[in-house]
Amino acid sequence: MSDYILKDFPSRRELISWYGQKKTAGVPEINAHLHTPYSFSAFSSVEQIFTMASAEGISVLGINDFFVTDGYDTFYSQSLQSRIFPLFNIEFIGLLVREQKNNIRVNDPNNPGRTYFSGKGLDYPHELELQYECLMNNIRQESQIQVKEMIDKTNELLHSLDKKLSLKYSEIKRLFAKELVRERHIARAVRAAIFNRYESDAERSDFLKKLFDGKEVKSDINNEAALENEIRANLLKAGGRAFVPEESDTFLPIPEIFEIILNAGGIPCYPVLLDDASGKCTEYESDMKQLMKELEAMNVFCIELIPGRNDLRFLKQFVQFFHDNKFVITFGTEHNTPELTPLLITARGNQPLDAELKRISWEGASVIAAHQYLHAKREEGYVKIDGKANRERMEDFIELGKAVIEKFITG
Repeated sequence: MSDYILKDFPSRRELISWYGQKKTAGVPEINAHLHTPYSFSAFSSVEQIFTMASAEGISVLGINDFFVTDGYDTFYSQSLQSRIFPLFNIEFIGLLVREQKNNIRVNDPNNPGRTYFSGKGLDYPHELELQYECLMNNIRQESQIQVKEMIDKTNELLHSLDKKLSLKYSEIKRLFAKELVRERHIARAVRAAIFNRYESDAERSDFLKKLFDGKEVKSDINNEAALENEIRANLLKAGGRAFVPEESDTFLPIPEIFEIILNAGGIPCYPVLLDDASGKCTEYESDMKQLMKELEAMNVFCIELIPGRNDLRFLKQFVQFFHDNKFVITFGTEHNTPELTPLLITARGNQPLDAELKRISWEGASVIAAHQYLHAKREEGYVKIDGKANRERMEDFIELGKAVIEKFITG
């Protein structure tokens, strides 16, 4: 047995023949975008993700951490134990310079030009060429420089109120992070430090009010997730007292992000923000046809959405348009905030997805599964090394991917 079970799977012809003779249980539940404790997430461990997924009847899960793939081994091990198919993904933060200059928001609602991009279906295991590994190391280091500066600013605020309160980067990493320390880890460390120092809710609320420069605490003092969000918003986000802006070196140019994704064997994928609570989209996403042209010009033929933040009718219209234009489409929940919510995907207001949206999600995950399988077999996948997608063979990838997923799940 090899170190990756897909290498030992039957040939594509055998798989498809086997799948064609097998009666399947219908459209599976899929969550293709999850952050783990290796970046930041609501989960205490990767094991917890799979325990919840099994209880909720989910058949496919996609790890999608920022800048790192350190969680892949544990994720894969848990997928084997749970018989839940693993999608190996990664997420980056980049910059579209033209959009930044023109004050155009892309898929970050607050920062013009700032752009999230994912890589889907990376090779497992994968090894980047040296130049790309250096790029990854540099971006991780730059992100941690900013984090350390925010910790220093946070300590100044804490010390001004209580000399015995102090944060250390090494301790935050040891206690709350697996790999990279992010601002949400700082917020968690601040909450923990205050709760360890003060015993009563009144004392804790009083200290937080001072820390928030006189603003009353809005959250339930014992709602950890809400309180951490409030600490982050007051201290660490733009305008906060401990905020440190990211240097331009923290962001990779989009072409370099694509090069890293392709070198790792993945599929470049654009995460769509779509409508906010008021029904508005960013300038970059407000016109579906123009967005499609922008993505096609970059050789991006894969998009992903987090339906929980979108209106169901708007979501369906958007997804159907891109599906009709032969884009690979996946859905996820992210779980990169402190709130531990279900893994089953719903639209805003917990509206369930309809059968067509679930089918589209299944097809998208199947294309990525087929891509992973073909790369494991040292064959060409959905995206070639030059970044061009095999769109004319999309139905073949969907058929193969469904068989690959079913084989993994049933053994």
